[in-house]
Amino acid sequence: MERQHYDEMRAANGEVRAHFRALADWLAETPADRVAEKRREADLLFHRVGITFAVYGDEAGAERLIPFDTIPRVIPRAEWNKLAAGLVQRVSALNRFLHDIYHGQEILKAGVIPAEQVLTNEAYQVAMLGLDLPNQVYSHIAGIDLVRHEDANTTCWRTTCERPPACRTCSRTAK
Repeated sequence: MERQHYDEMRAANGEVRAHFRALADWLAETPADRVAEKRREADLLFHRVGITFAVYGDEAGAERLIPFDTIPRVIPRAEWNKLAAGLVQRVSALNRFLHDIYHGQEILKAGVIPAEQVLTNEAYQVAMLGLDLPNQVYSHIAGIDLVRHEDANTTCWRTTCERPPACRTCSRTAK
């Protein structure tokens, strides 16, 4: 059976989707080596500015580039509005979860998540117990991976709470 996929730029009949038309025109008239050059420039900039992440447990401790595509995904406004509402809801839920585990721990008491899974996790910080943060925001940066399925629906594949690079540097220095 041939695996189907959803083509972001082109409809099933091969026509460029209206919201991708300007980008498709630009790609058609831009030489491939120019696009590759722009990719190299972006990689260098990301390294220089520190748009990287660390893989926890990686003994080398190497910072890696945040994965990105030089060809942007163009999302029509109506679709983006729906996605944005879901993303805001997801990050809000993550912050409410973090507030709960450092305060009442109701989710642990209810057995929704085994307490040992949270309390013995290396990311759990006992020093945060009872600490009230402004606006109850514990994660200022969240990595949310979206996947578009062959039926054109988008779902969240994975969500991670991130610490800015400066915070990672401070926590490594403090050890």
